[in-house]
Order: sequence, then structure tokens, then C-alpha cells
Amino acid sequence: MAIVPNPHKTTGIMGWIDDRFPATKLWKDHLTEYYAPKNFNFWYYFGSLALLVLVNQLITGIWLAMHYKPDAKLAFDSVEYIMRDVPWGNILRYMHSTGASAFFLVVYLHMFRGLLYGSHKKPRELIWIFGCLIYLVLMAEGFCGYVLPWGQMSYWGANVIFNLFGTIPFIGPDLVIWIQGDYIPSDATLSRLFSLHVVFLPFALVGLVVAHLIALHEVGSNNPDGVDIKKFKDPVTHIPLDGIGFHPYYTVKDIVGVCVFLILFVAVICFAPDGGGYLLEKPNFQEANPLVTPEHIAPAWYFGAFYAMLRATPSMFSSALPGVIVMFGAVLILFLLPWLDKNPVKSIRYKGTLTKVTTMVFAADFVMLNYVGLQPPTALFTLLSQIGTIYYFAYFIGLMFFHKFEKSKPVPERVTS
Repeated sequence: MAIVPNPHKTTGIMGWIDDRFPATKLWKDHLTEYYAPKNFNFWYYFGSLALLVLVNQLITGIWLAMHYKPDAKLAFDSVEYIMRDVPWGNILRYMHSTGASAFFLVVYLHMFRGLLYGSHKKPRELIWIFGCLIYLVLMAEGFCGYVLPWGQMSYWGANVIFNLFGTIPFIGPDLVIWIQGDYIPSDATLSRLFSLHVVFLPFALVGLVVAHLIALHEVGSNNPDGVDIKKFKDPVTHIPLDGIGFHPYYTVKDIVGVCVFLILFVAVICFAPDGGGYLLEKPNFQEANPLVTPEHIAPAWYFGAFYAMLRATPSMFSSALPGVIVMFGAVLILFLLPWLDKNPVKSIRYKGTLTKVTTMVFAADFVMLNYVGLQPPTALFTLLSQIGTIYYFAYFIGLMFFHKFEKSKPVPERVTS
């Protein structure tokens, strides 16, 4: 019996590779023959931009680690050495520090898009869970990187965060010493954070990103209409009628977004790398001094909302434990979103006025909390923090009931252009 050759089998070098590694199959499954909805809009740029910034952070981080000294006596000077003496060192450092802020910005916008269009709802719950885990690891990575320059704000910021673990009943004080490796943030602390920042957390982050993408490509991308494009397929090719190949259509589209992003990114690096004190805090240009406390201790801007919640919560028996519970609860409640959102409609396009208004207010509330968390505590800012914190949690609880008090629009069966 004659063997009929497969006309679709690759030949040459790629054929040799495909016999040993599914390169062509992966290319087809995840790019050319991965069919995404036709109606992606502006909000769908931020997923690819997050991947771009991740690559930037990994590459620039490798170069910075070659010159950085994880030593309490040498860390600050090594950063100065990178900035002043290493060829292009100042650009690499600014690419990395600005990249950290850019990472959180695009991730926040990416998560908000998921909230708008219901990308957390069935069958994409696991995609959302992986995304929340990415955010959690990113927060840990951002904190570790924030401490490494060993400036005044790095030291005292670490001191504040580590002391939060001391509020845990019974084991808190011992836990702080165990985490720090000393009674105060010191050389041991810096070595541990450096190891986490350059080894464990990047591996965890990349692994979660891969899992996030695999889960996404398993169930397919959501779209602004929140409808399932797999419902209507061509009877011959079985290609979704409302789908197009991710490559070349969306790869080319994403290049446009990348170009715009890079223009803004380079502009910040060249003209405002410190972001007016928000991207690189002024006290961090002074070496860490355990004997001199900065006038106002504030976190990086991307942690501002959670710091505001911490300060807004009244202490109990002189303990900050209630604030710590609220702060961590604000992150953990994101994991429950797929089950808190009871609205049968996915996309905000077709939800009622109540959901639309409360969602926009939620976005404004989060921005306000981020700003207030960076300001010195005053009576007004404390009041705004308390109102903002209550609304933050009330919004997620309200998602279980909003649909009962509003009238949704009819959801189309196919995507609209």
C-alpha cells in the first residue's frame, strides 16, 4: 500500500524542526489560525502592551543586575554608579523605573477593560484568576524593586510594609524578624528582596502569563459585545463568521498601539523620568538613613489606593490589623469578581444605566484613592479615603444586585462592527 504524502507537511529546515518540536502547529494554533472577534477596539491594545513592558522589564533588569550590589552599604552607590559611569546606564535605569509604572498602568487599564466587557464571566473565570495572580505577583515584584535603590523612601517604605506583618496576632513580631532577617530592614533584607526580584518572582510572573494566554486561547477571546463568536461558523471551513486570524490582522493593529505607546514612553524617559516626583520620589535620591524619618512616607503611586485604604481604617486597640485586613481584602475581592457579578449580560454596552454609572464612579473612585494615598494625611483626605474605601467594596457587593433594578438592552447574536 503506497503512502500518500501529507500536502500540508512542512519541508526543509522547518520540516526538520516540526518533526522534533511543534513550531508550525504553535504558530497556527496561537496566531494565524487563532480566530479573534472582528470588533476589537482601543481597549484591546493593553494586553499586548503589558507583554511588551514585561519584556522591557526583563531585559533592562538583567543589565541593571550586572552592576547592582545587593548590599546595604553599597546598594545606593551602585545605583549612582549605574546612573553616572555605566555607558547608557542612566537610560537603562530610567527604562526600568518608568517601565514599572507603565506596567501597572497598562495592567490597570487591561483589568478595567475586562470589567467593562465581562471578560471575567463564564467560561473565562480561570483567565481572570490567572490575571489576578499576575497582578498579585506584580505587586510583590514592584515592592521588591522599589526597595532595592536603598534610598530614604525605599528604606522607610519597606519598614512600614514589614511592620504590617507585625499586626498578625501571636506570630506577628516573630514573623517580621523572620522576613527581614534582622530586627530592622538591613543587609539581610536587601539580599532577600534582590533574590525574589530577579529570580523567583520573574519566573512566577512569566509562568502565570503563559498560563493566562493558554487559558485565553483555549476558550477564545471576549469582545466588546460580549457574544460568543464560535456560535456561528462557516459550514465548510468551520471558521467563525465573526472571527479573523489574529495574525496578521491584530498583530499589525497592535503595532500601531506599540508605536504610540513607545513615543509616550520615550518622551517620559527623556523629559520627565522622575514624573514630577511620582515615578521616582525625591527622598529616594538620598541614601537610606535609619535615624532620619522622611517628612511624609508614601508608597509608589500604583500602591496609593491600597495605602489610602490602610490609613482610612480606624485602628483597634492601637493595632493596625483592621486596616491590613481591609487592604489585603481589596486585592482578594478581585478574585471573587466572576461569582460576584450576577448580571446575565456581559458587556457594559447592553447593561442598564445603574451599572454604567456605578462602574464609571468606581473608576473615578480608584483614581481618587490612588491620589489621596500619596498625600500627607489630613482630615479631608482621611474622610475621602474612608468614603472611597466604602464605595470600593460596596461596588463589588452591588454587582450581585444591580441587574435587578435596571433594564438591559437586547444583546445581539453576532458581533456589531
